[in-house]
Amino acid sequence: MKTIVKLAAITAIMMLSMNVQAGDVAAGKAKSGTCTSCHGMNGKTMNPNYPNLAGQNANYLVTAIKDYKNGNRKNALMGSMVSALSDTDIDDIAAYYSSLK
Repeated sequence: MKTIVKLAAITAIMMLSMNVQAGDVAAGKAKSGTCTSCHGMNGKTMNPNYPNLAGQNANYLVTAIKDYKNGNRKNALMGSMVSALSDTDIDDIAAYYSSLK
């Protein structure tokens, strides 16, 4: 029984760490134009007030963007910037930034 519990826990951890988003990298790049004004070209900002997005985990980015959109994360600028994004847009943008080094 302990082995089954351990295997279930390991499987759950592995699934959480996997990138399960089905975003389109090319579409995400095309949709990321507004993001570059703060987060920089290719997701690398020169402004220390904004985070780099390049190389971030896609699941993290999807969660963060959706949290800004629904108000669970409070930032007036980000909330307004992502308010019109669809779930597909969010998946695509996250796939693009996670594909960068």
